[in-house]
Amino acid sequence: MKKILLIVLFLLFGFASMQAGELKVPKDAKDPLFNWNVNKYGNLVCMIELKNGKKAYFSSVKSMMDFYFRPWYYEEYGAKTDKDIKKMVVQDYLTGKLVDAKKALYVFGSRLIGPKGDDLIPFADRTTVKLFEAKYGGTKVLPFSRISKGLIKYLDI
Repeated sequence: MKKILLIVLFLLFGFASMQAGELKVPKDAKDPLFNWNVNKYGNLVCMIELKNGKKAYFSSVKSMMDFYFRPWYYEEYGAKTDKDIKKMVVQDYLTGKLVDAKKALYVFGSRLIGPKGDDLIPFADRTTVKLFEAKYGGTKVLPFSRISKGLIKYLDI
């Protein structure tokens, strides 16, 4: 019965993941890792704002986390460490609502893949995680604190 209720709720949400979320992304925003326009990736799009005022937009959590773990690699943004990051924002994959990346939950090992394969799918809370898992499954639900350089490397950027 619970599974049926979750599926009904999922359908009521609609397929919000197919629509753009609340993150306002410039039309020419390019993912700094993959160098492609991020606008076609809907609710997978996320953003880092640096203390120097620069913003970087990403096509997925995986590429955003690459920036987080090695900001010095992206010289044009002027960040040396993660301490230069003012805020990180992801979108709940189902609702499109903005979430502080450090407070979000991430589903690992689902049947849904990002633009470059396996990825971490972001959510605001356990309710939307359960709705997502009813359709796409998932191996683990991780808080931000459990995401490591090793995991991002494992996801094979």
